Amino acid sequence: MGLFSLTQELAIDLGTANTLIVYNDEVVVDEPSVVAVNVQTGQLAALGRQAQPYIGRTHPTLRTIRPLKDGVIADFNATELMLRGMIRKIKTRSSIFSPSLKMVICIPSGSTNVAIRAVRDSAEHAGGREVAMIHEPMAAALGAGIDVEAPEGNMIIDIGGGTSEVACISLGGIVCSESIDTAGDAYTNDIIEYIRQQHGVRVGERTAEEIKCKIGAAVPELEDAPEDYVVTAPNILTALPQTITLSYNEIAYALDKSLAKLDAALMKVLQEMPAELYSDVVKNGIYLAGGGALIRGLDRRLSKKTGIPFHIAEDPLRAVVRGTNIALKNINRFSFLMR
Repeated sequence: MGLFSLTQELAIDLGTANTLIVYNDEVVVDEPSVVAVNVQTGQLAALGRQAQPYIGRTHPTLRTIRPLKDGVIADFNATELMLRGMIRKIKTRSSIFSPSLKMVICIPSGSTNVAIRAVRDSAEHAGGREVAMIHEPMAAALGAGIDVEAPEGNMIIDIGGGTSEVACISLGGIVCSESIDTAGDAYTNDIIEYIRQQHGVRVGERTAEEIKCKIGAAVPELEDAPEDYVVTAPNILTALPQTITLSYNEIAYALDKSLAKLDAALMKVLQEMPAELYSDVVKNGIYLAGGGALIRGLDRRLSKKTGIPFHIAEDPLRAVVRGTNIALKNINRFSFLMR
């Protein structure tokens, strides 16, 4: 993979909220999945963090797009522009030639053939010569350090921006799984709606996202409670500025309905799981990955619900792309995982 390498191997987590790319075992791209496109020319104007400030703001010549929704491609052209732009960042720092691109991309376990085809087409149009895909729960399990080939049951919950994946894994396969479209984006919308109803003020997506990161909680009582969050926003009725103080208890209440859907998905997989694997899962515990794993007290909430211990994967935000890279580096060993 040096100066004269003719092939670049890229592991890509094409996420609803963030896109991560690993090259040479290093995360070289970690950007929000956002693009700003010139409405007159259709060309890429800004990408990732540069485009993020435009979200929720009107601009006469720019249109801000989040190319993925609920884990699948919602805008094919914007996805291609985003991939090309992010891959270009790697090319400019790695080779004087235009190399052949070999990619492994993770996809939700519930992806339809149409969704899979859309991801493959976007990757190929962005320059991919060899494109393979791996299901997100399997990638998350690899990234969390689970031996996916072991003859025992292991369980992983990956909570991303658009989808939450609950899967039981054994002998290199997904025994049973459940994919729901209630994840990070839904939690953000819950916060927006709660503040509107309970406090009568209007906050945008970026503010709600920051509230979620600062004081997001899954249980109303935390041992290490975060400080209250103060926000100034327009009153819905008067449009005058109003300052409110939010506590983590309120956010736990706001998120409860969406987290209940995660509870239900978890219980469904536990009910479908073979008895022999169930005992393994009780012994090994259940792993949490993805950005949603960082919600305070989520592991405690789920453990109380099931009576099973929960473990948060190391650096859960990057567990999926880390596992995708492991599959890429050992593609012959894990060829049975690829689509």
